[in-house]
Amino acid sequence: MDDKRNIIMAVLLTGIILFGWPVLMEQFFPDMANKNDAVEQADAPANDQAAGGISAPTAGSTAGGTDIAAASVPEKIRPLATVLRENPRVLIETPRLKGSINLKGGRIDDLTLTDHTVDMSKNSEPVRLFAPSGTENAYFSRVGWAGEGVAVPNDNTIWSADQSRLTPDTPVTLSWSNETGQTFTIKLSIDADYLITTEQSVTNRGENAIALKPYGLINRKRDLNNIPANEASTWTIHSGPVGVYEGAANYDVDYENLAGEEPGFFSGLFGTSAVAGTNSYDTEVSWLGFTDKYWLGALIPDNINDVDARFRSGGGDIFQAEIAKKNAQIIAPGKQLTTTTRLFAGAKENALLEKYEKEFGIKNLDRAIDWGWFYWFEKPLFYLLNWLFKLVGNFGVAIILMTFIVRGIMFPIAQKQFASMAQMRAVQPKMKAIQAKHKDDKQQQQQEIMKLYKDEKVNPLAGCLPIFLQIPIFFALYKVLMLSIEMRHQPFALWIKDLSAPDPLTPVNLFGLLPFDPPTFLAVGILPILMGITMHLQFKLNPAPMDPMQKQIFSIMPWILVFIMAPFAAGLQLYWTVSNILTIAQQKWLYSRHPQMKEMMAKEAEEKAKKAAADKAEA
Repeated sequence: MDDKRNIIMAVLLTGIILFGWPVLMEQFFPDMANKNDAVEQADAPANDQAAGGISAPTAGSTAGGTDIAAASVPEKIRPLATVLRENPRVLIETPRLKGSINLKGGRIDDLTLTDHTVDMSKNSEPVRLFAPSGTENAYFSRVGWAGEGVAVPNDNTIWSADQSRLTPDTPVTLSWSNETGQTFTIKLSIDADYLITTEQSVTNRGENAIALKPYGLINRKRDLNNIPANEASTWTIHSGPVGVYEGAANYDVDYENLAGEEPGFFSGLFGTSAVAGTNSYDTEVSWLGFTDKYWLGALIPDNINDVDARFRSGGGDIFQAEIAKKNAQIIAPGKQLTTTTRLFAGAKENALLEKYEKEFGIKNLDRAIDWGWFYWFEKPLFYLLNWLFKLVGNFGVAIILMTFIVRGIMFPIAQKQFASMAQMRAVQPKMKAIQAKHKDDKQQQQQEIMKLYKDEKVNPLAGCLPIFLQIPIFFALYKVLMLSIEMRHQPFALWIKDLSAPDPLTPVNLFGLLPFDPPTFLAVGILPILMGITMHLQFKLNPAPMDPMQKQIFSIMPWILVFIMAPFAAGLQLYWTVSNILTIAQQKWLYSRHPQMKEMMAKEAEEKAKKAAADKAEA
């Protein structure tokens, strides 16, 4: 009766995991759960409508940014090429960025990343980061001044430029003068990567002193009902408002928080400091902006202790990050005020972020990559994997080599695990005797078994240690594969063209021969199947648990994990498969050194077969 009950429970557990897992994936890992619905274009930042018109605030406003309340009415969506022709522009040309600056409003609103394509097709377009207002993917940045009693440039101002191109060798200065004697200039310089430095100056040639507050902003539109699956924020990967302020990196603010909606389950579970509508900061603001999985737009002030900052929503799915000087600056007649602000707009390449961090003292810029709880472990793993990749030139081979290194480091621990397994195996006859003797007294049975462990110096938990040690390795590799731009679109061999994406080849549709995409929980690739087979073989080499329920769970676990792991990155599946193969080889070698263990297992298997035959004969 107990066996039947255990079998029924095992079947129910299997069904819950198989059919409940897709629901959990949809809720908490939408970037992987919807892999069949999401296209590669989801890697590019996406906004469904343009940010509307914005107007400058007064000099006394909290963060000095622009008033985006008027932006709730979107502009009419027009083709990108049409909008780019509407106003005069200064071209941006660097080895890694191309685009333009809109002289109307002085906006940096046209940027593409020439090193990164939308997908892996031959004619794929480069990833677009910034796009002008009035287009489908509006996302832009600008600097300005807020003031009272003085005319300041606004979004309709037409600036004059001293150069037609902004390149690493040719900075561009924009200028504009009002009718009362104030001249405003914006000097833009750019490096060979993704950093734009802005020096905004105002010269007061008027008769009276003026008070101005310099500010910078990043504005983007985000339709919360239509965020691409690959860019959705989850409890493991943050996408949205991000920054380093108050001395630490902060991933607590989501678009939903700013829009006044309830945070997700895990956001509520782990807590959030977000306040609906506006989040303001005035302590050690190192940088802030908006992040996607691979891309970042961030404002970097020149003085982290003299800046107010905030995120806010203007309604209509329009969001803004702002920085400004804490107080309005008084500029006497004949004097000049200059403020420096930097803008990072590009791919979150770890080495580049660390370079900027050291070169300009930008605190924790590398935390734009949401490394998470295991930061201390993920970064070394990333360094190792990246070094191996540069060494061998193939990211899949690098994963295999890293697996050998990890298993080599854990080899002494595995030996201890095996010794513990041997001890457990040796005392199992005594444990069976105790269970038979006290089968009606579970408490006494447990006490006797614990005394047996103590007398025989057996630690029943020692065999679990390697499994627990694998958890941070597995999670760290998951984060590295999912977040690192260095790993994006990296091929391995044969049909594996992108190790950061799930295995695309599945037998369910005869490896693509049948013209349909199977449901997510059935789209099982070749690598996860190999992973399940190797795990099954690995479990077969382990001593079988005494509890029938545990035996049944361990027997179905590899096949459950096949479905669970199918939506994960192929690189992660490759790591686990190779790790299983090495574990099998290690177990075989250890069995050769402990033949008594192998003989004991063979004897038990023979006894089990005889018992099964006898039960069958009786039936």
